[in-house]
Amino acid sequence: MTDSDGGPHVNDGAEATESSPLSLEDGDIHVCQDGPRDAPALLLIHGTASSTRSWDQLVPLLTGSHRVVRIDLLGHGRSAKPADRSYALPDQARRAGAALDRLGIEHAVVVGHSSGGVAATALAEQRPDLVTALALINAGPALDAFIAPQSGEAGLSQWPPTDEQIRRFASTGFSRAGYRIPPELLDEVRCMTHHSLTTTMQATRHYLEEQALPARLTALGKPLLVIFGEEDRRWRSSSAADYRAVPGAKVELLPGLGHSPILEDPARTATPLLAFTTVHTERVD
Repeated sequence: MTDSDGGPHVNDGAEATESSPLSLEDGDIHVCQDGPRDAPALLLIHGTASSTRSWDQLVPLLTGSHRVVRIDLLGHGRSAKPADRSYALPDQARRAGAALDRLGIEHAVVVGHSSGGVAATALAEQRPDLVTALALINAGPALDAFIAPQSGEAGLSQWPPTDEQIRRFASTGFSRAGYRIPPELLDEVRCMTHHSLTTTMQATRHYLEEQALPARLTALGKPLLVIFGEEDRRWRSSSAADYRAVPGAKVELLPGLGHSPILEDPARTATPLLAFTTVHTERVD
């Protein structure tokens, strides 16, 4: 679907997919674009230790009606991984906004998975002119919703980690024990630096410690969709109800799915997402 080596790639007769770096002040940010360039923009932001690849199965379901933009946040995927730049959520959000500016996108619905939902919230706080609506997928609303990992799943002390260590680390990202984690996602963890991984995780914790997401989102007043796999093993799925405090928020629970419904069942994830974006996108003139 997307040419991982950069440059244009034909996608089933549709407009060419673009996969290329954008040079920003803090380093290159890798960007993928799919779908008609004159369609309403949809920005997808991945979670910690992931990349644009986490959306690969979902993107073809969205491009019929959207210009789909994906970015690798700094420290992830094919973006730069500097040791002397900030990985704080406001800085990651600033870079995402700068990427959309460079692409000439003035309005976008922003979708974030897991900690990508935290980055999406930070972007909406900074750029309310840019973000028309938000969709958060299995993004924990506050730290008290976090499910502490069992021994062996807590982190990656050895670097570079082995495949088995990465599988244990990533295992709670899916609904059931024994789920075969796609090998390309193992690669995404391995290609990070220990610094970018640990600093990114700390940044998410710090942002949630400052203020929970529902309070931030209430202040923003943006249309909000929350999608949550009921079998999430990282964040209590019952915490999705916390988002109902946001006026007008729509909360969709997906039975039988875990922390990564975008991978476990892209079609079921796309259904409520497309219903929401159809209402809240702005078409390019």
